[in-house]
Amino acid sequence: MQQPQLEPMSVGRILDVAFGLYRALFAPLLIVTLVTAAVPQAVSVYIEAAGGTFEHFGLFLANLTLNVVLGSIGTAASTIIVAEHYVGKAITAGEAFHRAAPFMGRVIAAAVLSTLLMGFGLLLLVIPGVIAIAGLAVTTPALVVEDLDSALGAMGRSWSLTRGHRLRILRALGTVVVVMTLPIFALGGYAATRLTAEGTVGTEGVALGALAALLSALVQPMFYCVLTVAYYDLRIRKEAYDLELRAASMAGA
Repeated sequence: MQQPQLEPMSVGRILDVAFGLYRALFAPLLIVTLVTAAVPQAVSVYIEAAGGTFEHFGLFLANLTLNVVLGSIGTAASTIIVAEHYVGKAITAGEAFHRAAPFMGRVIAAAVLSTLLMGFGLLLLVIPGVIAIAGLAVTTPALVVEDLDSALGAMGRSWSLTRGHRLRILRALGTVVVVMTLPIFALGGYAATRLTAEGTVGTEGVALGALAALLSALVQPMFYCVLTVAYYDLRIRKEAYDLELRAASMAGA
């Protein structure tokens, strides 16, 4: 069982703890990922292989809706698994799904609002968007762990927690992107060029697209691990949450 890190952590230590959680929780996180991402990813690959978005626009919209709904549940369930394990509690994928369902609307709202703010910020000479990415990074962990009433409340909570530590958040996320995500993007881009050849479907492109989708699904939980660990680290730094965890541990002993 993962022991809580009851002290402020460096960026390197956050990544180390997050990777440890990823390895320890690989099975339940994989179950959540497969349940929530397999069908939308498979449909996306099919759409690209069968002529593209404009040829199957109705299916594309339906799959987009399915992806948003299942993705929100998957995000909440994965965060719950990581958060519970971090503080020394065991939880199954099934239990995580059950607890995640009520968060669906709030997670979707938070994702939409955060994306709009980040996108608008990136249009304003990039830097405001980067600040928004760092400032809103722990919105989902705050929403799920603290069971906040609204998406805006969770975004405000994240903005407050990350104040003064946003560069550290960016460094942690940037490391994961460079090490784990960029190679998958490169593979996906290459697959896109192979999906069609002279107007016909390329078998190699379909296989590469499916492989890129699978690898992306496997990597995604690592972000939940990093953000959840960063969330707890921020609470320890700003709110002495380590004392709260110790007190709870002693009370339950």
